[in-house]
Amino acid sequence: MEQQPESQNELFATRRAKLDAIRALGVDPFGGRFDTSGTVAEIRARFAVGNSERVAGRLTAHRDMGRSHFLDLNDGTERIQLYVSAKELAPEQLELFKLLDLADFIGVEGECFTTKTGEPSLRVKSFTLLSKALRPMPSSWYGLSDVEQRYRQRYVDLLANPGSREVFLQRIRVVREIREFLQARGFLEVETPMMQAVAGGAAAQPFKTHHNALNLDLYLRIAPELYLKRLLVGGFTKIFELNRNFRNEGISRRHNPEFTMLEAYWAFADFELMANLVEELICHLAETIRGSLVIEHKDAAGKAIRSIDLTRPWRRAPYRELVREAAGQDWFELTAEGRRARAGELGVEVAQAFADFELTQHVFEKLVEEKTFDPLFVTHCPKELVPLARQNAQDPETVDVYELIINGQEISPGYSELNDPVVQRERLEHQAGEEKQNIDEDFITALEHGMPPAGGIGIGIDRLVMMLTGAESIRDVIFFPHLKPK
Repeated sequence: MEQQPESQNELFATRRAKLDAIRALGVDPFGGRFDTSGTVAEIRARFAVGNSERVAGRLTAHRDMGRSHFLDLNDGTERIQLYVSAKELAPEQLELFKLLDLADFIGVEGECFTTKTGEPSLRVKSFTLLSKALRPMPSSWYGLSDVEQRYRQRYVDLLANPGSREVFLQRIRVVREIREFLQARGFLEVETPMMQAVAGGAAAQPFKTHHNALNLDLYLRIAPELYLKRLLVGGFTKIFELNRNFRNEGISRRHNPEFTMLEAYWAFADFELMANLVEELICHLAETIRGSLVIEHKDAAGKAIRSIDLTRPWRRAPYRELVREAAGQDWFELTAEGRRARAGELGVEVAQAFADFELTQHVFEKLVEEKTFDPLFVTHCPKELVPLARQNAQDPETVDVYELIINGQEISPGYSELNDPVVQRERLEHQAGEEKQNIDEDFITALEHGMPPAGGIGIGIDRLVMMLTGAESIRDVIFFPHLKPK
């Protein structure tokens, strides 16, 4: 196999020449089907000296001992060592072997044996070239130390960085466990439209598109909520959807324009039952995926940044109580200008355009949310912040909701859902202002047919995975995050 030329261009040219040489031998360098006797992990699990096995994968290492060669083959489940003796290969196979490179895919048939050092290995009797790689393994050129390059070429990141691959394997397990957890408790998984005539269910800027056949403007959904509630009206009492939402807004360490969201609704429940459900679910995920309720977050050098303790029960506290703790016990007795001045004294910059409730919310985000790492259910938020939640019976200025904060960010909101169509219309009209055309009239009509009282939750899957894996950026838990063009 090749000695490393200095540049990527030379590497590419060398491998391209080998590709031509392989074709000249009458061999298809991008072969087809190869029947295996199992994955590498399965073969290693049942490994027995003398067994004959067939396995396929990518070449990831090569140790040339002259007439003997030791190679590593990895199929994504595990690695196994191959032993190739030049004198035991047929002449045409030996000629082809000389044209192999690291990153090529091959299929091999061989006999199990153990080396003197105790390494389970396969003595190769024959091999088949399955795919010729024209570019080298990542460590051969830049080692993927460039973080942005890792995001732009995730396929290379997954090859070069075992830690990155492990994060995504954990994400896959998280999604699977969520489905099994909810289904075991009687929730049915449903699907609702990704393209909607009216973008509703949250206050966010949508992506707009056009359907030619109907000559109709449509929006990529910002939330599935209003359609899921239609299903409550239709008699489905325990439902969830786990899928993408789209918001045409900023990109940051915690925001991506498309993201994965879980929403679940439970007829005849309320926000407190939903909080119990979410607490149980996240603890189940931590114990199942991480094996502990204490999640350690580390920097790139492996130094501990913080630990998050998910041990139950989790604290629950009203929104106003938390604001008073952070901004002063007299916060809500101050005038609007007094609150603006206090915010400045606390080092929180606020925009002149902020309404008074927005100012308080901004102070809450900076002084409470961003500084809270262990789980905290923030309950009874101002009604202006949550127009789709039920008004609190004792305090008409608040609604029966929770916002779950972990790791300095909101992980999950939960509501006692508003099912009064008259009040719902008033709330949506107030939110829409002069843009009354943005109100989903069909949703109001559905409520008029009668929606049962219900509890609802949302969980941001990307942020949840960040918390569980210790990832510091949302881009580290999304296979292909959105980036500015080069």
